[in-house]
Amino acid sequence: MAQHFLLSAKARDLSLMQLFTMSETEAFEYFKAIRWSDTDGVPVCPSCGTCHEPYFISTRKQFRCKHCEHTFSVTSGTIFASHKKPLKVYLIAIALFTNAVKSISALQLSRDLDVQYKTAWVLSQKIRESLMPTKEEENIKLSGVCEIDGVYTGNYIRPANNIDERIDRRKAHKPKKRVVISIRQRADSEFDEVVGAVKTKTFIVKSEDSKDIQSLVYQNVELGTELHSDEHQGYDIFHAHYDMKRVNHSKEYKSIDGACNNQSESYNSRFRRMEYGQCHSISNLYLSNYANEIAYREDTRRMSNGAIFRDIFTRCMNTPVSNEFCGYWQGNHRVAERLGA
Repeated sequence: MAQHFLLSAKARDLSLMQLFTMSETEAFEYFKAIRWSDTDGVPVCPSCGTCHEPYFISTRKQFRCKHCEHTFSVTSGTIFASHKKPLKVYLIAIALFTNAVKSISALQLSRDLDVQYKTAWVLSQKIRESLMPTKEEENIKLSGVCEIDGVYTGNYIRPANNIDERIDRRKAHKPKKRVVISIRQRADSEFDEVVGAVKTKTFIVKSEDSKDIQSLVYQNVELGTELHSDEHQGYDIFHAHYDMKRVNHSKEYKSIDGACNNQSESYNSRFRRMEYGQCHSISNLYLSNYANEIAYREDTRRMSNGAIFRDIFTRCMNTPVSNEFCGYWQGNHRVAERLGA
């Protein structure tokens, strides 16, 4: 029997010991190499955009542009701007985030990094924000063979202690109830080296019916795509424009004609393990960030942890200053949840 990829040596090429023993100067050089990788490590002024060798203020590890005299650092204009901790702490935080295959709670991160819970929570949220798809990625429609399914969250009602006081939870109003819709594009066996799904899009809706998910599917899946789903009535409307294949999970996992949405079920399973085993309490305000994180982890499951670490770190360096988590504990909060996208 062939060894699973995750158990092979190729899957682990990230050494936490190297990060722990890294000096602050080495961490600074690593930040510099990733931040300005397109210019071979030559700094680019975030103010005027000039690529040159600026003045280097060694005592503060900062640069000063020779043209506009703007002072900047390796994190200026990125999601780690105005950082308070040593640079090595952020590298270790990303490494811990990478190795936690079912996400990592802020409490665990605060213990591992020996920082306050508030610091760990904002840091983990900033990393999740860097994983959000860009405008270009959002505009790419899924094609080929896709699967769709939903996982419910926020619908639990704690039963009363006395059995006579308990209500029928199936009929109770659940204002926090949300559905995470995942649409996953399967790998093309002729061109893709990996198996399973290669691209995942997630959306937050209030119910899994055609009214809420109709526009999401039409905007993100090309017409004529082979679409696999379960027997939920919310997907009946798509038979008109997609090659729909349905599987009845009460009878089988895969139908005789090949209908199967196990890739979406795999996403649902990992999301549940994050919700129940790690984060426990996920606010609807930031549910889209958590849902997208699991989509990223599912899509990169066949990459080594070193490759995932470098990808996440590069995304952090390319993500601008956060409008929602910069100054979070001073009152700068997200005011509305992200429904539909």
